[in-house]
Amino acid sequence: MNNDIEILSLKHEHVDSVLVIDSLSFPTPWSRNSFEREIETNKFARYIVAKKDGIIIGYAGMWLILDEGHITNIAVHPEYRGIGAGNLLLEALIEICKIESICKITLEVRKSNKIAQSLYEKYGFIQEGIRKEYYGDNKEDAIIMWKHNL
Repeated sequence: MNNDIEILSLKHEHVDSVLVIDSLSFPTPWSRNSFEREIETNKFARYIVAKKDGIIIGYAGMWLILDEGHITNIAVHPEYRGIGAGNLLLEALIEICKIESICKITLEVRKSNKIAQSLYEKYGFIQEGIRKEYYGDNKEDAIIMWKHNL
């Protein structure tokens, strides 16, 4: 694992970097307002960033509702993929869930995103359903994945 990647809570000063990563990673990126609302007013939201050599290289977020975590997004800047940042971000989300007494975590992932599915499976997530035509940009199905018994 890459020891020179630091995981931190998402702060306002990170939002510009997160917006760049989001726009390079997803067909329908979130707005600045969406990220700011998540960190300012959403009491269910937990967002983190991965930092390497002073640069924000990735981010991840989830909502904690009752005893469930729902991962909203994980993304790593294309120039920094493959060095373990995605692993560290997912491990940090799982650790936050354990600390906050969350029992299980869920997420949706594009059916075509085999790299992300493989990452989640590596950490014990299993495919438990499909949301037909979930993604508005191209009507792609989403795979629903769960990790139980944290």
